[in-house]
Amino acid sequence: MAQTLFIVGVNHQTAPVAVRERLAYAESDIAQALVRLKQKVASVAEAAILSTCNRVEVVGVAADPEKASDEIAAFLAADRGVDRSAFADALYRMQGREAARHLFRVGASLDSMVVGEPQILGQLKLAYAQAAQSGTVGLVLHRAFHKAFSTAKRIRKNTLIGHGAVSVGSAAVALASQIFDKFSDKTVMLIGAGRMAELTARQLKTIGIESLIITSRTFDNAVTLARDLGGTAVPFDNYKPYLRIADVVIGSVSVTKPIFGPEEFEAIIKERRYKPMFLIDLGVPRNFDERLNSIGNVYLYDIDDLGQVIDKTRAEREKEADKAEEIVEQELEAFERWMAGLDLVPTIKDIRYSIERLRELELGRNRGWIASLEPSERERVESLTRSLTNKLLHRILLGLRQGTNSADDNAYAAEVARRLLCGEFDLDESEFEAIEEDDDGGI
Repeated sequence: MAQTLFIVGVNHQTAPVAVRERLAYAESDIAQALVRLKQKVASVAEAAILSTCNRVEVVGVAADPEKASDEIAAFLAADRGVDRSAFADALYRMQGREAARHLFRVGASLDSMVVGEPQILGQLKLAYAQAAQSGTVGLVLHRAFHKAFSTAKRIRKNTLIGHGAVSVGSAAVALASQIFDKFSDKTVMLIGAGRMAELTARQLKTIGIESLIITSRTFDNAVTLARDLGGTAVPFDNYKPYLRIADVVIGSVSVTKPIFGPEEFEAIIKERRYKPMFLIDLGVPRNFDERLNSIGNVYLYDIDDLGQVIDKTRAEREKEADKAEEIVEQELEAFERWMAGLDLVPTIKDIRYSIERLRELELGRNRGWIASLEPSERERVESLTRSLTNKLLHRILLGLRQGTNSADDNAYAAEVARRLLCGEFDLDESEFEAIEEDDDGGI
């Protein structure tokens, strides 16, 4: 039965961060999650999980994509311990061409909060690598992901979509500018040393912030980034005392619950004599308890808040996005032709076997005079017959693969070719001989 590409998931357009964080997977958890998915969802032939701050998606392949989508929705609810009703309205399901288009658009950052941002392609490559390592990637996902990668590369090369794109970091700077009049006397604390946090810290450095404190679960990472940005690294188990001197705090660590809540933060803001604190939460799940916003002079913004700032600057990139969409459609056509060819694989195998069988049959019928030839001449006969059958097979397969504009016509032509060449019209060997004798008399 034909296999179909499908996608099930939620993203920043369909679900708020409060929903996305409950379904999100830490990078280190995805491999085992894929193993569990394959064990519990038998209808899925191939699968990959893409979990970022903006989306949680399962990219899969199944003979019955609707059934598989339902089972994956149930799997996500059970695996993440979330009632299905909590995300049912936000869940989207795509299959076939629509799913492939979505995957290509995601890789090209056309479906991102920041159109043109480069991070998503790396995240997509990581999702593919994790699935490949887990043994859940097959022929279709291998082709689909690599086509998404090449599409993104072509778009980067042929459009300006990535030039001057507004980033999450620049959006954070815009919000910070609404809170602070100047930045030269401000201190930034970076909790976590991930790529997005680093980019945000660099943006803040460009507006004059000079004092930077960096902590990470991996202290060496904090030291490396601190050296690069001219900051100070502190151990992760001893960073909280430094919060009282931090004016801007960027949270970007992988957590299952907020790293601190309003109770302990009340004491921190009191120690600061209620000087304003700007908190940027880049984590999904969120690093900071949303109740921190209720504390006086504490300004907390999560990834969705930053997205609203970005939306205001989106218009300038729409022209380049239109060019990118055209490239996606072109690449989509090529991928669909390849997918259609997969349906012909069993037919091609049957035809190849049947033509080779006919070749061997003819050689057998003429074995007497062939045996009388010199070895070199017998090899030439073997080579000649193999060459003829290969050319015949090539023409048949080329015609089947090119086909028509109708999938039904393609399937019908393939089936007729298979039945003719594989003897399913009840043409036995004696009838082949009768046909040949008729041919000798001419038509």
